[in-house]
Amino acid sequence: MLPGCLVLGIWCTVLAPAHADLEAGHTAAAAHNAEPDEPTREACEAAVAKGRALADTLPTSDLSRVFAESYLHQAMVEAGNGEFDDCIERAEDAVDEVKERRHVLPPGKTLKDLGLREPEARR
Repeated sequence: MLPGCLVLGIWCTVLAPAHADLEAGHTAAAAHNAEPDEPTREACEAAVAKGRALADTLPTSDLSRVFAESYLHQAMVEAGNGEFDDCIERAEDAVDEVKERRHVLPPGKTLKDLGLREPEARR
């Protein structure tokens, strides 16, 4: 066996690490292809509730609140379609809108000036 290893020594040293790399590659590929935890309706509803709670901190006449409410409406549409990952994304957009206040009305302007109606306060 020893003479065979000497003759095949180069082959053994080259093939063994390559075989180990191949197995490691299959393991990594299997882990990469494994389905991540899919978002659920409960996760979507929790994200929307968080967005609503933050949006409610702004006055109804605030433009960022109008945008946040729009994102939350779209989140619920996505949830109704079973697209819970998109629902969570839209709810996160609403949270970002409220936190960053991306849309602000110029001084003296109202939502009506922009052709928008002020949303009704939720009960």
